[in-house]
Amino acid sequence: MSASLTIALDAMGGDNAPAIVVKGADFARRRFPDIRFHMFGDEKRILPLMKRRKRLSEITQITHTDNVISNEMKVSVALRKGRQSSMQLAINAVRDGEAAGVVSAGNTGALMAMAKLALRTLPGIDRPAIAAIFPTMRGESVMLDLGANVECAAENLVQFAIMGDVFARTVLGTVEPSCGLLNVGSEEMKGHAEIQQASAYLKDMSDTINFYGFVEGDDIAAGTTDVIVSDGFTGNIALKTTEGTARLIKEFLGDAFRSSMSSRLGYVFARRGLRKMRDRIDPRRYNGAMFLGLTGIAVKSHGGTDAFGFANAIGVAVDMAANGFNEKITDGLKKFGAVEPETREAAAS
Repeated sequence: MSASLTIALDAMGGDNAPAIVVKGADFARRRFPDIRFHMFGDEKRILPLMKRRKRLSEITQITHTDNVISNEMKVSVALRKGRQSSMQLAINAVRDGEAAGVVSAGNTGALMAMAKLALRTLPGIDRPAIAAIFPTMRGESVMLDLGANVECAAENLVQFAIMGDVFARTVLGTVEPSCGLLNVGSEEMKGHAEIQQASAYLKDMSDTINFYGFVEGDDIAAGTTDVIVSDGFTGNIALKTTEGTARLIKEFLGDAFRSSMSSRLGYVFARRGLRKMRDRIDPRRYNGAMFLGLTGIAVKSHGGTDAFGFANAIGVAVDMAANGFNEKITDGLKKFGAVEPETREAAAS
């Protein structure tokens, strides 16, 4: 980075906060020497953790608040009672231009609602979407929405496709990303009305977006397309299933290599390759879901992650801010344009 960036951190969000937030920030500091932090949370719990990290203390500002948004708190309650919470104050720092982005491992629904109200959506975007990078057999792909919008209209899915296309180009470096709609089958007649309508819209935009068509669940890992578009309900289930499968494979491999003396010996010879595989499928490496479509950068870390995972979430926010991601999203929306009324009529017919 050519200039210093300040990242706002919700120090009290997550299952093991503020310990993993402080430790994760210390990890991120080593990766990004020019970074600075503004932490929001309980000083009595944060300061003892900071004392052992002198260099982190030198680049971190702490704003005290006792108000915390719990994981169990309803969104409506969080919006009403959390105006002085660590989460809201961290988001406000981005809104007010004091920070380049915000990272929180707290309540996903509350974070999305607060960020949407404080930061607003970009012109041309009706609803923001949660996006994340997935490892695939071909490299990496981006999938959205992963839980922000349980129900989506066809126009929302088209906007997600546009944002995913811009993300793949700017963050993943894909020259001509392909886009697929996650469905219950690849046949054209499959799926509910909204996804059928979205497919029709995207086909009509073939001159500006490389629409592959419908993809199924096994296409995610196969890397069939560079961008996978879904409503938040389906996307969140796919995300959690993928994370659970990765943990299951890890446990199965561990049990297999501990099962006998010959298996233990086999592990000695195979451990280098196994470590490489473990690192590639480690969910912590891909921690940091992005709220695309907002005027500011907001990144959601997994609530149960450790410091390594939280540091990666910070890295996502830094990369997006340093590369002017929101500006590129805006330019991309201007390029693609909205789904015009005549386009809708042609798609419907």
